[in-house]
Amino acid sequence: MTAASTDTRTGTLTVPGARLHYEIRGTGPLLALHAAPMDSASFAPAAAVLAEHFTVLTGDPRGIARSTVDDRDADVTPDQRADDLASVIEHVDAGPAVVFGSSGGAVSALSLVQRHPHLVTTVVAHEPPLAELVNDREQLRAAHDDLITTYLSGDRRAYWADFLKIANIQLPEYVFEAIAGGSIDESQAADERFAVLHMDNQTTFWQPDLALLRAAEPRIVIGIGEDSAGQLCDRTSRALAAALGIEPTLFPGDHTGFAEVPSAFAHRLLAVLGSD
Repeated sequence: MTAASTDTRTGTLTVPGARLHYEIRGTGPLLALHAAPMDSASFAPAAAVLAEHFTVLTGDPRGIARSTVDDRDADVTPDQRADDLASVIEHVDAGPAVVFGSSGGAVSALSLVQRHPHLVTTVVAHEPPLAELVNDREQLRAAHDDLITTYLSGDRRAYWADFLKIANIQLPEYVFEAIAGGSIDESQAADERFAVLHMDNQTTFWQPDLALLRAAEPRIVIGIGEDSAGQLCDRTSRALAAALGIEPTLFPGDHTGFAEVPSAFAHRLLAVLGSD
């Protein structure tokens, strides 16, 4: 492990089929922040706030940014990411951990509860896109298959327009242009392609073991953005909360609130965890 700055320590861990990049900030009980396909950089501002209370562990999911995979033509599942997270938690030897997961990272966190419950005390699953839990799952499967066809055609603008339509997310035009119309470098293009072709469907159509989650010893919190009403991940999160018999917990912002309003989001998470 090396020190990237006085505040952040970085390391790598080799696991089957991949080499994982991770970062550690602060001291105290272990709090792991996990997203997918977003990399750890998206958590940096929130992690700086949380590191005043926790040892904060972040990392890039396998195949994204600084975490490499041996086979970039192979799919990555939430179960694999859960095993990766378990390996890093065991490696840093500071667990068991509180785990906050957002989007695909929330799906990984739920899988972690199912596969490695002894490594987790609390899981906060923020807006997991679990399409199998909503009534229009078959239409969503077909729409996601069409998304891949569109992406493979090379029309990124059409892909992102269709993706946001399915997610029922409306962005200002300048934000959409920055995502879909701007140029991206070779590394960003490779990560985007890997996420679209080998992560998204595997995450969106992962089926949780609801009985196991209901009986799990770790505390489970389902988080939803205050500004996410009507979006697909609002619907899937509410469906999961209902299936588990718990009330969802609201967080500032929408699907990416942890990156867009990091200080408010971090303080809300601290309150949920009883640390603020």
